[in-house]
Amino acid sequence: MSYPPPYGYPQQPYGNPYGPPPDHPQSTTILVLGILGLVLCQLCAPFAWVMGKRALDEIDASGGAIGGRGNVKAGYVCGIVGTIIMLVYLVGIIAVIVISIVAANSSSSY
Repeated sequence: MSYPPPYGYPQQPYGNPYGPPPDHPQSTTILVLGILGLVLCQLCAPFAWVMGKRALDEIDASGGAIGGRGNVKAGYVCGIVGTIIMLVYLVGIIAVIVISIVAANSSSSY
């Protein structure tokens, strides 16, 4: 028969008493910015990239005291891809503008 511990001794909880480390405070924000930068608004992508890099460095420096690496890594990668998409769009828009200016100048000289 098991007796409860004497007064003043804490009872051990069931399972792992420590649990997983807490997530980085910005892990969800970085993930949301990365997804938005990839899908809707590419202006959010560079912010996810920069914030994600900073958070990954902080998680690595914590020695396991901070979790949430998966969410941060996903937002970081989405931020990189979204930034590349944004740059391709910008190069395309600049090319269209330059081509239209050249075409307008060459047609007006005849």
